[in-house]
Amino acid sequence: MADTSTQSIQVLAPVDRVAAVICDFPRYPEWVDALKQIEVLEEYEDGYAARVRFVIDAGVMADDYTLEYAYADDLTRIEWHLVEPSKTQKSQQGSYDLDDNGDGTTTVTYMLEVELSIGMLGMFRRKAEKIIMDTALKQLKRRVESLLAS
Repeated sequence: MADTSTQSIQVLAPVDRVAAVICDFPRYPEWVDALKQIEVLEEYEDGYAARVRFVIDAGVMADDYTLEYAYADDLTRIEWHLVEPSKTQKSQQGSYDLDDNGDGTTTVTYMLEVELSIGMLGMFRRKAEKIIMDTALKQLKRRVESLLAS
């Protein structure tokens, strides 16, 4: 059974800058600690990634999987799903919702639903999800804000 988790963070940047970082998959290894390799397998006609292969190694968990992406026309929503089961995941779907706060900042809401192939006690799974989401949002915030500062 898949569990859904949602978290938000405020980024000191406009929506278009946040979306640009999220959509720049080839640069993920520069700022996503656990990501060891990434490959854009297919693109849409507009140049946005349609299918992306990820190789992660987070110490206790390593995986190789492919996600398929869809985008709102204004990039305020970027969503994905797992193309086929992987070594550790039966399914995954997620999204980033980007809300313009009207003051040059963006609230990023990250939703993730994962069904694991491996057994894990509920309390450990929830703790792992919280750590994954906290880390992802903080790394995204740090990356976007550091690019604006430079």
